[in-house]
Amino acid sequence: MSDPRPARTPSPLPDFCRLPAVAALFAVGALTVTLMWLAPDNPHGWRGYSVGMLFVSWLSVLIALALCYARPWLQRLGGWMPYAGVWLVMMLVVAVASACARWMDLALQLELVRVPPAAFVRDNLLVTALLGAAMLRYFYVLAQWQARLAAVAHAQVDALQARIRPHFLFNSMNTVAALVRVDPAAAERTIEDLCELFRAALGATGTHEGTLGEELALIERYLAIEQLRLGERLRVRRELDPLPPDYPLPRLLLQPLVENAVRHGIQPLREGGEVRLRGWHEARTLHIEIDNPLPPSPTSPGHGHGLTNVRQRVAYRYGTRATVEAGPREGRFVVALRLPLDAPPAVAA
Repeated sequence: MSDPRPARTPSPLPDFCRLPAVAALFAVGALTVTLMWLAPDNPHGWRGYSVGMLFVSWLSVLIALALCYARPWLQRLGGWMPYAGVWLVMMLVVAVASACARWMDLALQLELVRVPPAAFVRDNLLVTALLGAAMLRYFYVLAQWQARLAAVAHAQVDALQARIRPHFLFNSMNTVAALVRVDPAAAERTIEDLCELFRAALGATGTHEGTLGEELALIERYLAIEQLRLGERLRVRRELDPLPPDYPLPRLLLQPLVENAVRHGIQPLREGGEVRLRGWHEARTLHIEIDNPLPPSPTSPGHGHGLTNVRQRVAYRYGTRATVEAGPREGRFVVALRLPLDAPPAVAA
């Protein structure tokens, strides 16, 4: 019997096993040492500054290691408790490391620290308590902002998946009805293509993440349906270099762009036109371009809403290294995507 209580969602914590979190710890510590060295009553000696930077670097590594190993257990806590656990781990590490460092200084008679051991540990704990709380507050606000951004992005995907254009459905059904008697095999293929399109559009897979190979296969199914309806008016040129089929790609990212190209670039033209699909990769960047002829008069609505959705999803999924450019070029409307080949892992909502 399943538990009726809702599952507890783990609070997101920074990954202290990765370089950005370690760099943040070191930067905060180094900034603190520098500010203390610049204080008016400080003798500004380079020896003390060097010792302070060395001690902070050692503490940063120790804290990062402790938090890296403790993160799986801290993640199981709910609400703000993981951050309280991180703060306590930092305090414990600083207390033990400060006591050990002061003991070694006394045992080896290095005289690197000129304050009593208790005062040395106390002062380090006070600084860590204040700076640790401020830094964890920043991490908490950042995590909440990322969670809201993820919710907005997934809501937009859900809205896109729920938006099935009636005209496309009706035209496809009319195509199937016309083919049933004259070409039953083509009608059956069209129904299969429609099923796959609606499976992706309605989110039947239960995930917003797919692959480039799956998205290209979905585009081919869509074009096969439109080819039956538009006939020779729709011409497709594929200039796709060998692309990584397992490249992670949000579902329904490219198919709506191809649909816009057919709807706004081919359908209004009596003589039809050519949709070009281009793809290649170079310098650790994946290039994808979709372009269509520009009609004499702009259609309504234009490419605006769909492109805004694509830009937001690309920015959320791949970060600032990815770009989406769109606009007229030599009598055609071109949408160009630049995506990093070493895409970051998907973030669960």
